[in-house]
Amino acid sequence: MPLNNIQVKSAKARERQYKLSDGMGMYLLVHPSGGKYWRLKYRFKGKEKVLALGVYPEASLSKAREKRDVAKRLCKSTPFRAIQN
Repeated sequence: MPLNNIQVKSAKARERQYKLSDGMGMYLLVHPSGGKYWRLKYRFKGKEKVLALGVYPEASLSKAREKRDVAKRLCKSTPFRAIQN
């Protein structure tokens, strides 16, 4: 079930970091220090990757979802050689 703004805002720090899933590979990573970080887990060429989408509250839930959608489209449309370093 997707997250809502209230769940994101009320997420409290715990002794260990934890994730709140939003769906489609996106989640909010809550650190013990209280920091909240948007992450996107995806697979590219068979390997699992994690992309940082921003820090809450600078990157709101809706902004993080927009970034997720852009990243997913880019990953599907970009040839592998074009993004390899």
